[in-house]
Amino acid sequence: MTVVAAFMVPGSPLPYVRRDNPPWGALADAMEKAGKALNTAQPDTLVVYSTQWIAVLDQLWQTRPHLVDVHVDENWHEYGELPFDITIDTELAAAAVSATNAAGIKSKGVDYDKFPVDTGTIVASAFLNPDNKHSLVITSNNVYHDWEMTRTLGRVVAEQAQSLGRKIAVIGVGGLSGSYFRHNIDIGQDRIASDSEDAWNRRVLGLMEQGDVAGLQEQCPAYAAEAKVDMGFKHFAFLMGALGDHFSSATVHGYGPLHGAGGAVVEYHL
Repeated sequence: MTVVAAFMVPGSPLPYVRRDNPPWGALADAMEKAGKALNTAQPDTLVVYSTQWIAVLDQLWQTRPHLVDVHVDENWHEYGELPFDITIDTELAAAAVSATNAAGIKSKGVDYDKFPVDTGTIVASAFLNPDNKHSLVITSNNVYHDWEMTRTLGRVVAEQAQSLGRKIAVIGVGGLSGSYFRHNIDIGQDRIASDSEDAWNRRVLGLMEQGDVAGLQEQCPAYAAEAKVDMGFKHFAFLMGALGDHFSSATVHGYGPLHGAGGAVVEYHL
């Protein structure tokens, strides 16, 4: 079995930098539950697709063996710094670059010092891989890639992991509904920005819990449009590609607001 675990987690830094705030702290607790489940699965490598690593020309893959630095989030900088220490599975990353090019998706590796690692990848790594026990493969969100192309990326990297004998955990980093409050709020009273978006989030999470892949495939286009879902929900497309469009059920470890937007920590049972 190549894919031994799969998760969807929010890329917002708020649960990490302000877990003392109850709405965000609940998501931090859920992230730690997911981290324990991931560790139990004993993957060799974590494959991460983050909506926040934006690419516009090629599909980018991290190929620098070790990434260590301090990042400041461009939106939530007032809450402090985000240090990171990440080891890359360069063999699998290089194989993914070659295979995605062969599949008709122009790809290249990124290998230089001080590359600006995105917040979503840093937060996911900090919660799910806090001791840097597992190496990562990290790929970008090309804004011109649609659902099907992103799904192909997930499929191809899982195939390359299988050919190399890697056990992988696949992690889609991104949010749910995307309406943020653009004014100051009492963060202790944070909530999903609209009732309709909250209802959409809960409906889709319910389908995940049931393992209703057909229902998700039917509902996701409307959900992405009507709930302004983070990057068209492409992080879920990547997950579905890696999972071969199949999972039996899911556990929602946490769901809640992130300054009006929606975030959830979901573990998929294979």
